[in-house]
Amino acid sequence: MADDVSIQHRIKSLIDEEHSLRSALQSGDISVDEEQYRLQSVEVELDQCWDLLRQRRAKREFGADPEEAQVRSERTVEGYTG
Repeated sequence: MADDVSIQHRIKSLIDEEHSLRSALQSGDISVDEEQYRLQSVEVELDQCWDLLRQRRAKREFGADPEEAQVRSERTVEGYTG
């Protein structure tokens, strides 16, 4: 299982990739369809990383082992209703 720092580095990497995709679209290097397809997978993984980080922090706060936190499915993290 990844630690908090590794998860945070992955989040930064995904945000950088998201910015890169948007720049590539603006410069005409990729099509709108390609950008949307790739962005969708980046955004899902980003949501999963944020969710995992929140789980780890909550477990730690309430005295549980943060290593028990697990990456949740796309359906779960994308289905949150707040």
